[in-house]
Amino acid sequence: MKPRITIHPKFTIGEISPRLYSAFLEPIGNMVNGFMYNPKHPTADEQGFRTDVIDLLKKTGLPGVRLPGGNFVSAWQWKDSIGPKEQRKVHLDPAWYQYITNEVGHDEYLQWAEKIGTSSIYTVNLGTGTLQDAMDCVEYTNHPGGTYWSDLRRKNGHDAPYKVKTWCLGNEMDGHWQLGSWEKDPRGYGVLCHEASKAMKWIDASIETVACASSASFMDHYPSWEATVMDECYDTVDYLALHHYHSAKPGDLLSLLGGAHYYEDFINTETAMLDYIQAKHRSPRKVNISFDEYGAFERPFSPLNPGYGPYNMARSHYKFDPERQYILHDPDNMPVREFPGGDMIKLLSMTSVQLALLRHADRVKLSCMTGGLGSLCANTREHVWKSATHYAFRHLIEFAKGTSMQVSCECPTFDMPGYAIDDTSQYTGKNNVPYIDTACAWDKDNKRLTVFTINRNKDQKYPCEIDIRGFEGITKVSQYEMYSDDFDKKSSFNQPWPEPKAKSRELKQGIATITLKPLSWNVIVFE
Repeated sequence: MKPRITIHPKFTIGEISPRLYSAFLEPIGNMVNGFMYNPKHPTADEQGFRTDVIDLLKKTGLPGVRLPGGNFVSAWQWKDSIGPKEQRKVHLDPAWYQYITNEVGHDEYLQWAEKIGTSSIYTVNLGTGTLQDAMDCVEYTNHPGGTYWSDLRRKNGHDAPYKVKTWCLGNEMDGHWQLGSWEKDPRGYGVLCHEASKAMKWIDASIETVACASSASFMDHYPSWEATVMDECYDTVDYLALHHYHSAKPGDLLSLLGGAHYYEDFINTETAMLDYIQAKHRSPRKVNISFDEYGAFERPFSPLNPGYGPYNMARSHYKFDPERQYILHDPDNMPVREFPGGDMIKLLSMTSVQLALLRHADRVKLSCMTGGLGSLCANTREHVWKSATHYAFRHLIEFAKGTSMQVSCECPTFDMPGYAIDDTSQYTGKNNVPYIDTACAWDKDNKRLTVFTINRNKDQKYPCEIDIRGFEGITKVSQYEMYSDDFDKKSSFNQPWPEPKAKSRELKQGIATITLKPLSWNVIVFE
């Protein structure tokens, strides 16, 4: 069967948000202390930020970064992280068993984002934090001046408001692993979101707020928990935050790359729930989705513990280990983290999720990839470089603009049997999954149609026809292809991944024939 992709200008999905491909930052390990901040690094600026990291990220056009976490924020006291560094308080971070010195504090996070030229998506502490803390944080961050908190910001060296637009109302607040969890009281969290969103918008009416959904589609209370939450705060919040990390057994590439379909199930369920609540409230407002944590990776199967029922999800988080020690991370002593697999498996697992988000651009208006900063800026203690994921992520930032288009893809398919990674991450099977994964963006302003494709087949290359006969004026076709004969090939500072170059392709009567190599990433641009 010769694969065929068909796109027509009348069949659209929705407008693509400029922030669809953002990143997520949390001080886990050396992500802050080492990658972002190291005052001993040869390139460190006056604030201790690594300028080699800043310079590379500035070139990517990264639209946004969610910070400063993550589970971390549910015990973080932002007020202890501002002002002279010698006066800041050192705290324990029970989420990740680490010391938080607050050398990188509230202002530093926001100023680092300014330096790389991206917008901050800020998460407030609604775990141990209070409504007043959230209100004070918005006033300190965004109010021009003339009040205690805004003038304190100016005194601390940032005269102009930061103008942070998007505020996340806590992190994974249904999780038993979260300090101040609202797992047992979704209505209480919904009321708090309503009051926090209302109060924060009364301080700055230009902001938008994000409420938490179930932390995963595996939660026992999914999706009823967030339905209860949204019933209380639908009239004041703007987004519902979804998180998901897809895993497959090492070597099971089809289950790894086919995992995008579980993301789509998650999005479809939450969209239906939001539409139901909208109808119930007789509301003209449409709450959209922020998929502000996501990832896909290989993971060995863990032993299963049948018979525990709901306790399976909680067991590891209620194990209190008296031998566990808190860690103080030295920014000048980054441990070498060697993840299994070459660059291409990281690229394909990342982009498979990102294409699913693009196919739902009508409702997913914000997304932040966990590990996105490292994907754009591979790094060690000494160096940064461009890995394969750098180029694929940039392809999406550059070309996934305008309108997301419906794509008809006729191609061979495969079946994915159901499997269980562990007690909680259990996947139902999927049948008739297409070997060719694809999505499309129509950028009318730049008169450019871009088709993104992944060939999930590790053995078969496909000559694929792309039918765009409905589009007028297309005269130029080019293809960016990322593929490696050595699937385990890894990039490094001394051997960065070669930059993919656009190659011209032929267009005959509105149909282009493109070869899709096994396990390849392809960006086909029609202009």
